[in-house]
Amino acid sequence: NEEFVEAARALGASDAAILWRHILPNILAPIIVEISLSLSFAILAEAALSFFNLGTQPPDPSWGRMLSEGRAYINQSAWMGIFPGLAIMFTVMGFNFLGDGLRDSLDPKQNR
Repeated sequence: NEEFVEAARALGASDAAILWRHILPNILAPIIVEISLSLSFAILAEAALSFFNLGTQPPDPSWGRMLSEGRAYINQSAWMGIFPGLAIMFTVMGFNFLGDGLRDSLDPKQNR
C-alpha cells in the first residue's frame, strides 16, 4: 500500500474517494502513454503486414500496400513510395508526441 492511500484511509475516506482522488490521477498518465504507444504499434504492424501482402485486401486502402506498390515505380515516380512512408512516419510520431504531451500535462508529480 502507498502511504497516501493509507493516510486517506486513516482520515476516513471511502474506497471510491480514494480511487478517484488518489489512485486514478497517478495511473492516468501511464495508461495514456501505453494507449498511444499501442496505437502507434498497431499502425506499424498493419503497414508491415500490408507491405508483405498479409494485411488488408486490395479494395481496402492501406499505407503498407501503397508503399509496396510504389517500390515498382521508385525510379519513374518516387512520390508513389515516399508519400505513404511519410504518412506512416508522421502518424506514428504524432501519436507518440500526443501521448507524451498528455503525460506531461496530466502528471500529478510534475511541478507546474
